[in-house]
Order: sequence, then C-alpha cells, then structure tokens
Amino acid sequence: MIPTRSLAALCLAVMALAMAGPATAQDKPLATVNGKAITEADLKFAEEEIGSDLGSLPPAVRRRALIEYLVEHQLLAEAATLQKMDAGAEMDRRMLYLKRKALRDTYFDTAIKGSVSEAEARKAFDTQIARTRPEEEIKASHILVETEAQAKELAASIAHGDAKTFAELARKSSKDPGTRDDGGTLGYFARGQMVPQFEEAAFKLAKGEVSRPIQTQFGWHLIRVDDRRQKKLPDFQEVKDRIVGSMVHQKAQGVVAELRGKAKIDYLDAEVKRQVDDEKAAGGRPKPQ
Repeated sequence: MIPTRSLAALCLAVMALAMAGPATAQDKPLATVNGKAITEADLKFAEEEIGSDLGSLPPAVRRRALIEYLVEHQLLAEAATLQKMDAGAEMDRRMLYLKRKALRDTYFDTAIKGSVSEAEARKAFDTQIARTRPEEEIKASHILVETEAQAKELAASIAHGDAKTFAELARKSSKDPGTRDDGGTLGYFARGQMVPQFEEAAFKLAKGEVSRPIQTQFGWHLIRVDDRRQKKLPDFQEVKDRIVGSMVHQKAQGVVAELRGKAKIDYLDAEVKRQVDDEKAAGGRPKPQ
C-alpha cells in the first residue's frame, strides 16, 4: 500500500486542490476517480509530499506509485465527505493551517530557493577551491597485534622481505578483522582520519617504508606506506547540491531574520514568553523549540 498520512490530512490536501478550480490546459489528466481528474499538477504536489519516502525507485515505478497514492488520496477524501467531515470549526482550523503552509512553501520555493542560481553556486565553488591548499593523502597497510613483543618479532620477519611478505603476515597475524583478509590495507586517507599516534607515525614514513612498533588504544601496529599523493579536489557536479543547499539555508536565515525584525511578535504562552525574554536578556534571539 502507498504510504499515507492521517485521514484528515489526506482529505484536506485533496479538498484544497479541488477548491483551486478546474484543471488548466497544462494539467494533463493521469487518471480519474469517480469522474474526478488526477493531474500532472497533483503528481508534482505528491512528489513534494512523499517523494523522499519512495527512495530510489525507477522513474516508471515511482510515477505509478505516486498516481496510486493520489487515487487513494481521492478515495479517502470522498469517504470523508460522505461522513460529513468536510465542514465545521476543526476543518476550518485545519484549512487555515494548510493555507499558511502552502503560502510558506510557495514563498520559500520562489523567493528563497528559486533565487539561488547554479551560476552563483559555481562562483562560490570556484572561490572556495582557489583558497583550498593541496592536501596530502597516503595509502597504508598495517598489522595489529596485542603486545610490543609480537610487533617486534613481526618487524624482524619483514625487515628484509617484500610487499608480499607484509601482506601475508597481516593475513596470518593481524587482529584487525576489517583489514586482515586484505593484507592489512587501509586504502588512502588524509590527516585527521586516524588516531593521533597512528597518523603521526604513518605520515613520517617514505613510500615503501615500514614503521617501528606503534602503540594506540587498539594495540601495537606495524605500518607500511604504500603510496603518497595529493588529494583530488572535488568536481563541481559532485558538490553542487550541497553548495546550493548551504546557500539556500543561509538565504532563508537572512530572510527570516529580516522579516522578524520588521514584525511585531507577541508570545502569549507564559512559558515560551519567559524563554524568549531570557534569550533576549542574554543577547540572543528566540530559537525554534
């Protein structure tokens, strides 16, 4: 069954669409339920509402799921109407709330999100990349044992060995279940990704060099550096969505702050008013609870 919200929420959403008037020429009918059309516009609203619940379904399957959701939407709305749930003070309050939410969403999408262009995101990306210093990465392998004596014994065994010897000893003797079967390989990593003692020793090694026994909270390690390279900087397309999201968030904060500054807001709930007054006294501003 398609994911659903509460009965009242389903009814309200469909009735809100119905009250908007007849479908325009752009509202291509996708299905009808008892003669009531489900349109492309409805599909867009459904995608915004439950799209995240559908995961990464293939486009055709996703479209079918959304249409079936809207069919159930309409069926439940009609059932609510038959039971006289479409009128009364509670319905009026719900409709007022939904109208405010629709206006908020439209303003956010148009005046905030819609004002952040890909060109602006690209400019921010280029500026950040220009300030970014190249970062070194190393590719390393390790053997983890319980005691220093064991580590020294293994170090002696590989002192005149080759890469195959290190990998074989890791498979045979390492206590690290995550790397043992791969010959101890840790892959590439930059500074800040390993515990300090391990990182300090690893970044001092030349390519192909094996460390002396190093102790961390996990035990005793022998570390070999397999490669060194400059960390690849991200491509714009890889981070575009995160940059746009960050810019939209910053823009939204600025817009809300400006609107708050122009508005007269009176908190009538005693406890909330106390919290707001305390925050103002401390030099802050009200925060969402």
